[in-house]
Parts: sequence; structure tokens; C-alpha cells
Amino acid sequence: MNDRQDHSTIRIEHVGRVERITLNRPEKRNALSFELQDELVEEIMHAERSDDVRCIVIRGAGPSFCAGYDITPRSADSYRTPMTVEEDVALVRDIADRWAHVWNCRVPVIAQVHGYCVAGGTDLALHCDMVVAAEDAQIGFPPVRAQGGPPTHMWVYNAGPQWTKRLLLTGDFISGSKAAEVGLVLEAVPADQLDEYVLSLATRIATIGKGLLAHNKRIVNLGVELMGHLAPEAAEFNERLRNEGVRAAVAERDAAFE
Repeated sequence: MNDRQDHSTIRIEHVGRVERITLNRPEKRNALSFELQDELVEEIMHAERSDDVRCIVIRGAGPSFCAGYDITPRSADSYRTPMTVEEDVALVRDIADRWAHVWNCRVPVIAQVHGYCVAGGTDLALHCDMVVAAEDAQIGFPPVRAQGGPPTHMWVYNAGPQWTKRLLLTGDFISGSKAAEVGLVLEAVPADQLDEYVLSLATRIATIGKGLLAHNKRIVNLGVELMGHLAPEAAEFNERLRNEGVRAAVAERDAAFE
């Protein structure tokens, strides 16, 4: 095991060809400050370029995986509220761009979820290729009760429309066991076995060549994108929708079919 400690909000360690990235703000339940997000994305991009890394595991230090985006009042490294509509749109686009690096990473990424995985924590986890949770983990997006929907919307691709509506129309939490039952996460295991189980799975993945892993991951991602997620046409339509309004966006979309 080789460790590297050159970040302030994450810890890095290597176990064979597996890189484990630990969110390291336990006193804040690993709330996603701008600095943490930047360091995490930077490290994922670094690992992606390394010939020695074939699988990445993201986990959290302390009692929880992640308490969401850092909205601590008066913190210079947190999200300021309230925001104008334009600021909110820009923020959502920025968040989507960050997590797209996880989704598009050529190296498979596993989220290892324990304790609470809340709001922005689910954005991060659901952009990973697989989520393995502790049976007693608590996963949910309570901000839908007052602050709007998830900035990125990976729920329906995992849990399907009915369970996604059940959770996002209430803001209720779901246990790791139930999340595995409905397909929101891959598997749920006892909390005291989570580290060992995820490392074993990551090591098994890492025995395959890096090029083959990237190839097969991309094929699956393309299937999801064909359903509308992250497709370039969808992004362009949403951009026109924001900048030109519904009528102009729909007119341009349908012009070739007149």
C-alpha cells in the first residue's frame, strides 16, 4: 500500500492497482466545499492518466460518506444563498460539469457509501459506475422539500421512475438495504464488511486491462446517454431553452421535420 498526502480535503492511498480516495472533512461530515470538489476532480483526472490505476474507490472519513454541498453560512468556501436565477443556473451547470469528470473517467469508479449520503453526496455517488452501501446507510435528497430538485438527475437511471418519484417527491431517506432492493445502489453489505467488500470488488475489476475497462465502460455510458443523459443534443437544446426561450428552442428542434 502506497499513500500520498498532498491534498488538504482528501486522502489518497494505493492498494495494488486500486486507488482509494477518501473525502477528508469528517468534522463537516465531508460536506462538498469548492476546495474538496476541485481536489477530488483533479485527483480523478490524475488517476485516469496513471498507468498504475485501474479502479478508483471514493469513500468518506468519519461517520458519514457525505452530507451534501457545503452551505455553511459565512464560509468563503461554501455556496452563497440566496442567489439570482442566473447565478443558480450557472451553479447547476458548474456542478454538472464537475461530476461529468467522474462519469466520463476512463477508469471505473466505485462509491463506497456509509452513514449519511445526502443531497450533493448523492450527486457524487450516482455519477460513479457502481455504488456499494452499508446496509444501515441513509441515502436521500431532503432539499427537494424547499430548495428545488437535484442539480444532476441520475436517480431515474438507477431506481426507475416510480422509486425516483417516491424519494424526490418527499425528500425521505432510504436505507442502504432498501436502496439495493430498488436498484439505486448495486449492493448493500454489513457496515463492518464494507471496506473489505469494496476493495475486493475493486481489485477484481483491476485485474482487467485498462483499455478494455475503458471500452466496456464507455459502451454502457453511451447506452445511458442515448436515453437523454448528457447527450450533446440534449445539452444544446437546454442551452437554447435558457437563452432563447421555449418557443425558439422548440422551433429550432423541429425545423428539420416540417
